[in-house]
Amino acid sequence: MTDLGITASAVLANSGARTEQGVAGETITAGKLVYRDATTNQYFMSDSNAGTAAARAVRGVALNGASAGQPLQIARPGSEITMNAVMTAGTTYFLSDTPGGICPLADVGTGEYFTPIGVAKSTTVLAFNPTLSGVSA
Repeated sequence: MTDLGITASAVLANSGARTEQGVAGETITAGKLVYRDATTNQYFMSDSNAGTAAARAVRGVALNGASAGQPLQIARPGSEITMNAVMTAGTTYFLSDTPGGICPLADVGTGEYFTPIGVAKSTTVLAFNPTLSGVSA
């Protein structure tokens, strides 16, 4: 699977982005896709081939790096995020089977769930709006 190469230090929520604060449940790098565990209320990296629907969901994009127990800020759906990754404008990107990763449709493989997370508005900006499809490849 070929995930986007994201420069963590360059991840930035654009003006008007919806954000949320919480606590990381594991080490998370800026630019990773995360879900919030209903039991602990902590954030963990989403994964397209996880065994539970909760872990395949995408609540946000990490805007900073954090270790377990540290504060984490995320961008919520409806936000535009500068990823500083090389994207193709107009392309829809998906949750990867690499925890927290983002990939193009061609890299969603057998046993993974299709979770579109947004459309590239340019080569560096993602219109973030994830959808949990519940459909597996």
